[in-house]
Amino acid sequence: MDNNGLYLNRPKARTIPALLAEMAARYPRQEFVVDGMRRMSYAEFQAEVEVFSNGLIALGVGRGDKVAILMGNQLEWLIADFAIINAGGVMVAINTYATARELKYMLEHSDSRALIMVDDFAGNNYREILANLKDGGNLSGLHNIIRVNPGSKNLPGSVDWAQIRDLGLKADHTQLGAHIAPDDVAYILYTSGSTSVPKAVQLQHYGLIENMWHIGERLHLRPGDRLWLSVSLFWGLGCENALFAMMTHAAAIILQGQFEPATALSLIEREQCSVIYATPNMVLSITSDPSFTAVRLKSLRTGATIGTPAQIKLLYDLGVAEICNIYGQTETYGNCTVTDAQDPLSLRSVSVGKPLPGVEIKVVDPETGMLCAPTETGEIRVRGYVTCGYLNDGGKNQATFDSENFFMTGDLGYLDSDGNLYFSGRLKEMIKTGGINVAPVEVENLLMSHPGVEQAFVIPLNDIQRDEIVAALVVPVAQSAVSEQELRLLCHDALASYKRPHRYLFIDSEQLPLTTTGKVKKLALPGLFEAN
Repeated sequence: MDNNGLYLNRPKARTIPALLAEMAARYPRQEFVVDGMRRMSYAEFQAEVEVFSNGLIALGVGRGDKVAILMGNQLEWLIADFAIINAGGVMVAINTYATARELKYMLEHSDSRALIMVDDFAGNNYREILANLKDGGNLSGLHNIIRVNPGSKNLPGSVDWAQIRDLGLKADHTQLGAHIAPDDVAYILYTSGSTSVPKAVQLQHYGLIENMWHIGERLHLRPGDRLWLSVSLFWGLGCENALFAMMTHAAAIILQGQFEPATALSLIEREQCSVIYATPNMVLSITSDPSFTAVRLKSLRTGATIGTPAQIKLLYDLGVAEICNIYGQTETYGNCTVTDAQDPLSLRSVSVGKPLPGVEIKVVDPETGMLCAPTETGEIRVRGYVTCGYLNDGGKNQATFDSENFFMTGDLGYLDSDGNLYFSGRLKEMIKTGGINVAPVEVENLLMSHPGVEQAFVIPLNDIQRDEIVAALVVPVAQSAVSEQELRLLCHDALASYKRPHRYLFIDSEQLPLTTTGKVKKLALPGLFEAN
């Protein structure tokens, strides 16, 4: 159940510039963003956005122009984001882990005419990468590079952030945001892939406002709430979900440039954060830090996460009593289902909740497209707040939507009789052993319920007799002496025989193959078994 604007009235704005103007008018002195020692209220942030937006217009940025952002979580990321959109442009979020090849692809594929960047971040020298790409005759459509706090080394053709700001102070563009429509594209976010180039997901103004309002309602957000945000802004969970859930509810965002558990604890404690957006591994890192004590997190009340029942309960036990389980993809405006903060913990720990208002979900047999009965596992398909399509990729658009215009997620799950969704894993990851389907996530959740297991990955291995057998790759908790025999007994008691792993491999977390965004490369895991 949503709280139906219990704490404030729903914003009337349907474009992002109008939303910022509305919230700045309603809550001018309310703090909006904290970045280290830098703080801005809603009104101060709006004023700074207008200045920088004027500067971008003076530089030649106009309606529909793509402008990319490449930097960690910092105040300038947010100012640039809103300024680009305020000028009528489209913000392109660039992954800070991107290699030179990936950066070249995203900038060229998106037709970005400008890039706003820092010189380096997390060991990546972007200035050098850009200089080399330019010297090689690449990025011919990139007309402007704007550097935030540039170093002493030159980057030909670039200008400083301060120069654009000075242009904005001298300019007068009274029609900022006036000609933007609710269904205009505001964002292009690239989804990461392990085997192919990223897909460019287009997101429209109205969806970023309306769907995020509904997410905030499920979380029971209220004016003055304070979100600790270490999740990267370039990810959908950051700039798509968290940002607008907070803004539509007059809440504040406390930025952490890059996740580090001790710093996270200090920020949450110092800023008295009440909202947390975090992945299970982040929570584990925080609670494992030598400086951790539960009292340092006492200000936390609500938030959004994904994870096993044990991982959800850990946050609950830490005092985040209204923690919510979420499900969605970048294409579905972050989340399409969210548990309500007041749902029983027994439901929030196993289900990802009911569809948000304006969202329809069906679960179908992936081969026939026929609707599944309640509790029957099938492919999750979504209609409503869904991407208007992938940029410059008509083929993927046709293959991604069914005949009823439902987005085919490629995820497995089921609906119960009350309409709650349960996530079961990825369709492509389904293991077929002896002709019977096994959802890896079910086995993984069981293995991770063992106190000696930190992570578990269940994958198929080729087998002459069964076509595929179930195999489990296990990362033990530090100093744990968990054995294969213990896990075999656990699975024997809880799983049907065909679901039980035939092979186990124990490794350290450092041995996991990762993508540039830190996700585990599932397709590379069978190679670890072969190597051992």
